[in-house]
Parts: sequence; C-alpha cells; structure tokens
Amino acid sequence: MNTTELLADLQAQHDETAARSDELRAHIAQLTAAMAETEARLADLTTARKVITELAPAAGSESEPPETNTAYQAIVNAFNQHPDQPFRARELHELLDLPTDEASVNVTRARLGRLLRQGFLTQPGRGRYQKRT
Repeated sequence: MNTTELLADLQAQHDETAARSDELRAHIAQLTAAMAETEARLADLTTARKVITELAPAAGSESEPPETNTAYQAIVNAFNQHPDQPFRARELHELLDLPTDEASVNVTRARLGRLLRQGFLTQPGRGRYQKRT
C-alpha cells in the first residue's frame, strides 16, 4: 500500500466517522428534547398530586379509603388462613374468586414464585405452594 492509498483510506475512515458523529449528535439532541418534555410532564404531575393531596382533606370524610388489599396481600391472607394446606395457582384463584383464565393464573404463578424465593412459602411438590411454618 503506497502513501496515496493510505491517505485515501484514512480520509474515507475520517468521513465515515464524522458522519456517524453527526448522526449521534442529532440523536442526542432528540433525546435531550424528549428528556426535557418528560421532566416537565413529571413536574406537572408532581404539582397536580400535591394540589390534590392538599385539597383532599377539605373534601370531607366522604371520600373512599385507598385500596389496601393488593393481590399479594390476598394471596398471603389465603395462606395465613390455611397454613397447612398446599395450593396450586388455579386452586388459589378459585378460593379467592379470581379469574381462572390462563394468563391470570400465570401472573399468580409468578407471584407465588416470588413469595417462594422470599421464604414465605415452601414448595412441597411441583406446582404446589404452602406457607412456610
């Protein structure tokens, strides 16, 4: 490779790198604008929440209490009520009057897996969960 070819190759690499650099700068500008919009929206939502929180007590005691019975709480409560009984996810859904479609049961299986990993449950058999005693 002679000097002319080497210089031509370096110039080509320089041009490609400069073009990529320009693309990245444009992308950074787009992301910066999107970030500014998102942060402004977040500030608006924070302000709205503060205003509503301040006004909520003035509305009186007629407002409903916040929902406290989450899905995890319902599952834990079921195991607390039946500590010696193993459950399958579908059986738990039937006990709690939850939908028994496959997608809903799969979500509960994932929740049961988390409770198992956290040490709240044991797994006496495949697909069966029981409260750790």
